[in-house]
Amino acid sequence: MTKLLKVHGSQNSFFILDQAELETPLTDNELRQLTQTLTDHKTGLLGGADGILSVEESNHPGVLGKMRVINADGSEASMCGNGLRTVARYLHEKTGESQFKVETMYADLDVRQADDFAKGVPAFGVEISPVRFNKESLPFDNLGHDRLLDTLVPELVPGWRFSALAVPNPHLIAFIKEEDLDSPVLGELGAYLNSENPYFSDGVNINYTVIRGDSQLFVRTYERGVGFTNACGTGMSASSLAFALTHPDLGHFEKEISVYNPGGMVKTVLHQKDHGYWIELIGNATETHTVEIPEDQLHSGQVKLDEVKTEETGEQDSYLAFVDQLTK
Repeated sequence: MTKLLKVHGSQNSFFILDQAELETPLTDNELRQLTQTLTDHKTGLLGGADGILSVEESNHPGVLGKMRVINADGSEASMCGNGLRTVARYLHEKTGESQFKVETMYADLDVRQADDFAKGVPAFGVEISPVRFNKESLPFDNLGHDRLLDTLVPELVPGWRFSALAVPNPHLIAFIKEEDLDSPVLGELGAYLNSENPYFSDGVNINYTVIRGDSQLFVRTYERGVGFTNACGTGMSASSLAFALTHPDLGHFEKEISVYNPGGMVKTVLHQKDHGYWIELIGNATETHTVEIPEDQLHSGQVKLDEVKTEETGEQDSYLAFVDQLTK
């Protein structure tokens, strides 16, 4: 039997699969098929998830492991901030290390154990970088600009201002009014820019961001390959940086920003170094279930749910109590 974990960061949920623990690692096709099987919100395991986090060995010096992010539709994301926190916790518990690096698609990123957010709500801080603003890094085209930073883009939504940056996932940020959070425009634009369109050829994550005060944001994300999610770690990080760059009276560097989302809350800290930026994302790393599955079913993708053993950890109750006090 192979052990998996059901985890979440701000209720952006995943299954962690440690391929180093398998007799035979999964091929990429097997990993894609398994992800689509387990994560389906109607027929998948434990109500599905937003993806699988594949933990693999790294040959980079000073790095404890490698994280690959497979979205629910089988596509691979370059990074996932919420997922990285849960992988950081997993590797911390596996090795006993509290501060180390994790290999991701484009960079080896620093992670650390942080103070618990609340009783029973362990937290980790993770580096979000590199940050790029050029259109080739997203990429986008046909919008009349080489860079979007608080820019009117009538091709998308007349009257709305957009910023675009890669962290390294591509993100489009729109600062909107609280009452616009329920507008059908949010889902329509998300679906349009993540299907065949003349502007974002590879799709894009869209972050609809409300400024709620000094160092306070609310972010709702339409995630490429997933749709609306409870939270997107790189999206909240990108939104925080766009906040400070376009509203410097309210968004600050080297000071914690509270970023609320449909799944809870995280903290971000913005840093400027060597004419560039990086962001620390701090938030919960919750393990909700342990899962045992025969390894042959992982390879076949034909998971027999009646043969899968699951056990709750009890951590979700603590997390929900934490979220409940956020709204009071």
